[in-house]
Amino acid sequence: MKVSGADACYHVMTRTVNGERLFGDREKEILRKMLWQVADFCGVEVLTYCIMSNHFHVLLRVPVVSEIPDKELLRRYNVLYPKPTKYQTASIAVMEKELRDDGEEAEGIRRKLSARMGDVSEYMKAVKQRFSVWYNRSHQRYGTLWAERFKSVLVEGKGNPLQTMAAYIDLNPVRAGIVDDPKDYRFCGYAEAVAGNKLAKEGLAGIWASHADGSARSRSSLAEALQSHRELIFGKRAAEAGLAEVTREKALKVLEKDDAVLPKATVLRCRVRYFTDGAILGSREFVRGFAGVWQMEKGRKHPPKPNLLRGADWQDLATIQGLRKQVFG
Repeated sequence: MKVSGADACYHVMTRTVNGERLFGDREKEILRKMLWQVADFCGVEVLTYCIMSNHFHVLLRVPVVSEIPDKELLRRYNVLYPKPTKYQTASIAVMEKELRDDGEEAEGIRRKLSARMGDVSEYMKAVKQRFSVWYNRSHQRYGTLWAERFKSVLVEGKGNPLQTMAAYIDLNPVRAGIVDDPKDYRFCGYAEAVAGNKLAKEGLAGIWASHADGSARSRSSLAEALQSHRELIFGKRAAEAGLAEVTREKALKVLEKDDAVLPKATVLRCRVRYFTDGAILGSREFVRGFAGVWQMEKGRKHPPKPNLLRGADWQDLATIQGLRKQVFG
């Protein structure tokens, strides 16, 4: 689903073919760099991300596409080729000349490049294709690397929905049992922000620029954003490293069998399908506002209704899909 007329936020996730655990530290590092590199080219903002051994998540803000000056088009194009070959250097020089001459060829170049920018599908296509080429060449491998196109959830772009989705993404290595604290996992946005990466810090600050209800904060420093994010991740134990007292296994048992309500930080440590299979995630009004578009795209006879998330105090957080079976799993 593509939103027109306003900035949009998306949680996108894709998995390797057959779920094979193909990515070690070297592969994760290359993919990490590509996530930021392609975001610069496409003109989208990475708010946070997490790379695991067989899949990755990215939370993106995609701005409204406006006319891009030629100088900026060339800068973005050069971002994709930090170490250009002789052929690429020559091609860039030709492109620069065509744009200066401002003829028919220049209009074609502008259309072609602009079509690849400001779009979540084009971003994911570029990341996955570029990484596949590198991976197959580096591992003497051929064939498809990815199991699917990608999953995408449209997320309300401020307040509780965006903050909850970001925490869910950053908690991936905790759910997998790799670390007790996501700050110790170098391949996620939260850890990069803690370590001082400028873009990661800007992404986290953007996530926490609003209160939970979506109203703007009067001031939002990086330190405040880090503290707020940590409080959401760990709940009342924000100052401590380690898992919440309720284990994942116990939480799942309580949720599925007893239909109880648990602290949000505990539930976020579970595999919650709402965050990958929900299609649209936000307040009930936000979900209701996009129900018609989703209905037309899916060819459904009847419009869907917003479904409130269960299992925790989600503060009016709803999704377009009810996911009645194995919501937590």
